[in-house]
Amino acid sequence: MSTSSLAFEFVELLPRELAGDKLYISIPFATAVHRCCCGCGLEVVTPLAPTGWTLLFDGDTVSLSPSIGNWSFRCQSHYWIRHNQVVWANRWSREQIEAARRSDRTAREAYFGRGPGGDAEQNDLVPARYARGSSSFWHKLKAMCRGFRGRAGS
Repeated sequence: MSTSSLAFEFVELLPRELAGDKLYISIPFATAVHRCCCGCGLEVVTPLAPTGWTLLFDGDTVSLSPSIGNWSFRCQSHYWIRHNQVVWANRWSREQIEAARRSDRTAREAYFGRGPGGDAEQNDLVPARYARGSSSFWHKLKAMCRGFRGRAGS
């Protein structure tokens, strides 16, 4: 059953079980997580970052930008979260998806710089100025994201 609106909850750490109609927002980890709004039940992770998503909280509602395109999910759902409402977007072609992925990759490389030997892999999430120091925010975020690999639907 698809979702037409999402409640939101600010949390430090994500709960083990996610409600199907709630957006969990972790400011310490700069991440928002929810179950796919199409009803497939998969977890959608949206990193809040200069090259990721932007969260707008107006005191009553939340919005995420840009749209959420679950291209690696079987459902390939595509929607916006605007003022707690799910606004469905048009399906994208394979060409549109690949163009968006190239654009995202280029934006990350431009913002974060390239890793050693011209490889952007090391710095996909970590700007060079934060690459050292295990207690940094970026290391915590990467550790949290690694934890999603073992969860269902990741």
